[in-house]
Amino acid sequence: MNEKLIEKYARLIACAGANIGAGEEVVIYSSVETHSFARVLAKECYLAGASAVRVDFRDDELTKLSCEHRTKKDFCRIYPWETAKMRYRAEKHHIRIYIDSESPNSLDGIDRTKYDAAQHARYKKFKKYIDMAQGMEKWVVAAYPSRDWAKVVFPNDDENTAFEKLLSAILESVNVNEENDPIAAWQAHDAALHARCEKLNKYKFDHLEYKSANGTDFRVWLIPETHWCGGGEFTKTGKYFSANMPTEEIFISPRAGKAEGKLVSAMPLSYNGQLIDKFSVTFKDGKVADFSAEVGYEQLKTMIGSDEGARMLGEVALVPKGNGIARQGILFYSTLFDENASCHVALGEGYIDTVDDYASRTLEECRALGINESRIHVDFMIGADDLSIVGYKDGKGTKIFENGTFTKEFE
Repeated sequence: MNEKLIEKYARLIACAGANIGAGEEVVIYSSVETHSFARVLAKECYLAGASAVRVDFRDDELTKLSCEHRTKKDFCRIYPWETAKMRYRAEKHHIRIYIDSESPNSLDGIDRTKYDAAQHARYKKFKKYIDMAQGMEKWVVAAYPSRDWAKVVFPNDDENTAFEKLLSAILESVNVNEENDPIAAWQAHDAALHARCEKLNKYKFDHLEYKSANGTDFRVWLIPETHWCGGGEFTKTGKYFSANMPTEEIFISPRAGKAEGKLVSAMPLSYNGQLIDKFSVTFKDGKVADFSAEVGYEQLKTMIGSDEGARMLGEVALVPKGNGIARQGILFYSTLFDENASCHVALGEGYIDTVDDYASRTLEECRALGINESRIHVDFMIGADDLSIVGYKDGKGTKIFENGTFTKEFE
């Protein structure tokens, strides 16, 4: 792959994604497999004005070894320096950049009970710092291939070919090529997403109704004091950033505990290094009352049982089936990409920045309006080709989606 293209991509993340300003601190979260790209990205962060760039590396094989050889109590232990890091993050509001490179089966074979117990312990310990940082940080999730991930996506190719094909697909998804200015292209795309949000926000829908021949028959209610979001967003202190690269979605956080009916998945879900596929979730009185899965049932059960909020929705998102990512025809086995090729919803944590004037409200006030609270936020795709979505206001229906894409009114 052309090194100049990789530099362009890293510059896009640093400048258009993180929108780094002079003197800001950056933390890059990377797998050891993507260390070479982490170096390129760190350089671009410095060139953009960062005063300090730290890289936190992870290694799934070391995680599996740690889980295998340590007792459950020891594996769940949280050291004082870890707490100090979280406190520093909450107080200083440094920029977080995540390089997604995880293979959907990267944690196969791990003791899920022990692993999930450790995840829960960390959330409980760090929750106050997570809450402190809500709306205060700039953060970005972008991607770079690992060879294991590439082979899952392109199983019939040799390792090097698979890697190059996945990298090319990632660059195409964010409009990085040899001829263009990807930052200008990103800004134009960002403006288009904001324009679509404005069209939706004029309606102030009470609730949405989803239907599809695959069995989806679902209704979800919205919060009057919220609005549709898409593209870049502002922190509470007015700093602009783009959280997901790529992004094609328009989203809103619905009212927690106010949903009815069945949602059927349209794509596999990779969650915590394991695959969940051919599954459905049924809501009654706003909470998951039943679910099924042909693949990954136990993992789906664990996910939904994470806490009370995991049984409720934190997001609904609209994504037209004909967008650039969908046209590639690739199943990425990565939520970052697959959610941007299909309409989706998320179980768990809601987004406070979908609340009107959220910068002037406390986190508790946003929760009181109906924004869901949970230690998880897991998107799954429901965008079947024939998906229909109707928005209702005072009993009057307006068709938003027909046959899996926006109606002319919302194009």
